[in-house]
Amino acid sequence: MSPTEHQAKAEKRIFLAQKMTYILLAIILFLYGLIAVRNFLYPIAFGFLLAYLLLPIACWLEQKGLPRILANFVTIIGVLGLLVSGILFAYSKLVPMAGELPALVDAAIKNLSDMIARIGEYLGFEKETTQKLIQDQVSDFLEKGGEYISDIFGATASTAVAFGLLPVYIFLFLYYRTKFAYFLLKIVPPTRKKELVVILREISKVSARYMGGVIIVVFILSFINSMGLWIIGIKYPIALGIISAFFNFIPYFGTLLGGAIPLLFAILVENDPALAFRVVLLFIVIQFTENNILTPNIVGSNVKVNPFFIITGLVGASLIWGIPGMLLIVPFLAITRIIFSHIDSLRPFAFLLGEEGTAKHSITLKKIKQLFSKRKKKTGQ
Repeated sequence: MSPTEHQAKAEKRIFLAQKMTYILLAIILFLYGLIAVRNFLYPIAFGFLLAYLLLPIACWLEQKGLPRILANFVTIIGVLGLLVSGILFAYSKLVPMAGELPALVDAAIKNLSDMIARIGEYLGFEKETTQKLIQDQVSDFLEKGGEYISDIFGATASTAVAFGLLPVYIFLFLYYRTKFAYFLLKIVPPTRKKELVVILREISKVSARYMGGVIIVVFILSFINSMGLWIIGIKYPIALGIISAFFNFIPYFGTLLGGAIPLLFAILVENDPALAFRVVLLFIVIQFTENNILTPNIVGSNVKVNPFFIITGLVGASLIWGIPGMLLIVPFLAITRIIFSHIDSLRPFAFLLGEEGTAKHSITLKKIKQLFSKRKKKTGQ
């Protein structure tokens, strides 16, 4: 190989190394920017998605002759009224449980110390010593918890202020939606204008279907959870059912996290293993119902993002934006997949994000029926 070819290959390797360095640096700066201004960005992101959710109502009011400003205002006020009514109802059910919270905490601490002391007794530790040690540790934690509570209150207050701007962002997105669309049409080449319209329509459909569907599923689960907990005989079934249902705003992990609340209540507060076992059975049924009946039929399959990227996205989003990130990541992954699928150079990434390519490995009702029919034929032979 000649020196000139050696030099050309070396320059190519240096160019690729520089390119990869710039890409990694851009990703790091992008992630740092997301973290640094998260309190500013995530209300805008929520406003963007919720504006798509309310868009059909605002458009319907405009078609009835209302001016855009008035149509947007009526839509947002009406939805806020329904939301406040739901919050007040939930608050009225949570108040009785909150009033007895100190007694419930004391009972949980006592039952927990007794449980650990009994386990320690089998390992050769004195029961009374173990109980005293646990109670002292818990008391010390509660005394030092004031600092953490003040930090949480400060974070909650800043979050409340950020979400207080949501109606403003929703109104502005609805009011300027045509202007934003025209802006995008002006910056894309003429040959891409029709494709851009298709992308915007797909994003509108996915965003509205996902956000609206998840809200409906949570309300249905609030009723199902409450009824199920009431049937199995746990205290405060409505309060615990509502709290458990609200965890379902987080995909995949929501039902498990929500079910942990009444399970811990049954174990620590009620101190009833049989009741805890009934809670586990109840939430297995609820998990099956939510995954196979409610979510597929209400939320639909428009998201079309494979579970690997949903789960890794949830973990990554929680590290960057916390709980708001976990609530936002799925629709934004779906939007990213839609955009990538319409750009030639990015279609391989859309394929990677999507559900295509694994159909033959998926478990469906049709495949189960075929499997049983084959076994019947073999046994018949």
